[in-house]
This record gives sequence, structure tokens and C-alpha cells, in this order.
Amino acid sequence: MRRLVIILLAVIASAYVTLAALPAAADEGVVVTDITGRTVTLPRPAKRVLLAEGRQIIALSLLDPKPVDFIAAWLGDFRRNDSESYAQYRRKFPEIDQVPVLGIGSDGTFPVERAIEIKPDVAVLGISFAPGGRANDVARQLEAAGIPVVFTDFFVAPFEHTVASVRILGRVIGRDARADEFAEFYEPRMKRIADLVARANGPRPRVLLETHASVGDCCHAPGAGNIGRFIAFAGGDSISASVAPGPTAQLSLEYVIAANPDIYIATGGAHLKASGGLVIGPGFDPAAIRERLAAVVARPGFSGLSAVRNGRVHGLFHNIISTPLNLVAAEALARWIHPEAAREIDPDATISELNARFLAVPLQGVYWIDLK
Repeated sequence: MRRLVIILLAVIASAYVTLAALPAAADEGVVVTDITGRTVTLPRPAKRVLLAEGRQIIALSLLDPKPVDFIAAWLGDFRRNDSESYAQYRRKFPEIDQVPVLGIGSDGTFPVERAIEIKPDVAVLGISFAPGGRANDVARQLEAAGIPVVFTDFFVAPFEHTVASVRILGRVIGRDARADEFAEFYEPRMKRIADLVARANGPRPRVLLETHASVGDCCHAPGAGNIGRFIAFAGGDSISASVAPGPTAQLSLEYVIAANPDIYIATGGAHLKASGGLVIGPGFDPAAIRERLAAVVARPGFSGLSAVRNGRVHGLFHNIISTPLNLVAAEALARWIHPEAAREIDPDATISELNARFLAVPLQGVYWIDLK
């Protein structure tokens, strides 16, 4: 009898899991638990989404071949900070220029009244808008106007929240199965990095990751949190993490020289084109990228660093980090920090598979590079 009861409970549990994973029909309600644990109910899968982080069009692009169709309005960070990627999206979806831009891309300037006028089916906000965050009043006002709010996060806790956030978006727009497919692609590859790095011999190399690297003053870097965690995940010892427990650090040249990193990694993108900083990503060829990277490490004081003397200088496309494509950044970091242990990892192959299986607008360009 006890065995029969166990079998029945297993059957019931299996049926519950199966039903929970089923996507909602177009006219059925959607219940989604967002990244903060709030349960939000939509009358049906959303067709008009307000994106408070424009760069999360990348996440929509993983889930549906026509991501622009879902965007009722967005902030302007993607258009402003990643102009070359935006141009790629425009070539495939010319209508993207007609999507209302609510602001310049800052939660401090979010125009709530304009968002309410647009009447999206749901507002997808970053975690800084959540209760207790620095802009939580935005969510309160939207909900008071009858607009459901769902929180996602690809920045504050990328290792805990990336897959969960993709699933939340998939649930919101009725693409659950597609989100599960991406999770099955993403999670084993991240585990492979962790496993390979765990088997690496020797001390953890000292790493300077300079974000938005320029030819000006040294050095803006991540702290111990946020994107700084990618260095530790890839088996490195970030020289900026120990002096900044938060998300960012401002290092002096004197500190960098004293810390003498074994590896130097600069992040950049089209937003640094005018300033002379590192350009990398879509729209730039390897020769131009290396020229800018060489200029960055030609600044006074850099030539004596172990990383520069030993040729361990690399460039990374910054805007890939705070998206579901952060897998590519993690793979590149592992290759640079532990080249022997991670020699079987190939970020270019990962990009090719992402393009073939998921992305509505393929990644086209150089997203990671060695100076030599």
C-alpha cells in the first residue's frame, strides 16, 4: 500500500511539473515569479513590453525571431552605448527606430508619466527599480496606474540571476520552452568553465580588468561584486576586488604598479570611439582594435607591468557582460587566465552556436581579442 501511495504521489508531482512548464495559451493568464520573488499575474502573454534596460533586447532576441515586435517602449541605453549593435538590429528591423525612447538610460531620469501613457502590457525593470532599490518609486507608480511590473537582473548577481531572468522573460511573452532551451545551452557551459578552472594548478593569477578603458587617467575597474565576480569565477585574483567590496573601484596608477597584475584586460566598445579608448565589437576590425588596445597600454607606467612585458594583454566587448551572452565573456576570461586548463574552451564556437540556434540578430564582429 505504501509503495502504491509513493507511486501516486510521484505521478501527481510529475504532472504538476509538466503543467507548470507548459506555456500559457495566447488568451490564458500568466503567473510569473520575478527575480525578487514577487508573484505577478498577467491576463495573457505580453505583446507590448516596456524595457527599462534597452540592452535586454538581446534577451528577447534569444527567445523570439522578431524581438522588436514585443517592445512597446524602452530606455535609450542600447541605442546610445552600443550604436554598432543597434545598427545591426536596424538593418534587420528598420521599424526599431519607431520604438518610443523614454529616456537616456538612467533609472534616475525614468519618465513614469510617459510610460503610463504608452500603456504597455508589462514593464520589465532592472533590480535597481525593485523595493529597496534606488529608484523603487518608479515601480510603485507604474503599478498604481495598472501596469504590471516584473523585475529581472543580469548585472547585480549575474551568476544567480541570468538564467532565471531569461526564464522570467520567456514566461512573460509566452516563450517558456525557448527559455528552457537556452538554459540547457548556458548552464552546462558555465559548469564546464568552473570544472576546468578548479583543476588548474598553481596560484591564481593577478588580474586587472579595466572597464571602459581609455587613454586617459588610470583606472576604472570592477569591485568585488557584479562583473568583478567574473574574474574570480574564471580563476583569477582581481587586484581591484580587494579594495572595493561594491560594484566599482577607481584605482590609482601607483596602486596598479604596486599590484603588478599578471594579466591586463580592457573592456570597451563603440561608445569609446570619440575618446580614443578601446573600440571593440561589431563594426571594428582586428587591426583597429589592436591599435586602440596598444594605445591604452602605452600610457605612462604600464610598460613595466608584468602583464604588458609578458604579452598578456587582452580586450573584451563591454556590453556583452550584462546580458545573457555573459557566457562568452566568462569563456574568454577563462582562456586568458588559465590558458592551459581552459584550452578546450572556444568562445568563437560558442558565438557560432548562439548565432545558429538562438539569436534573431547574430553576433557579427570581434568580441574578444589578444593584443598579440
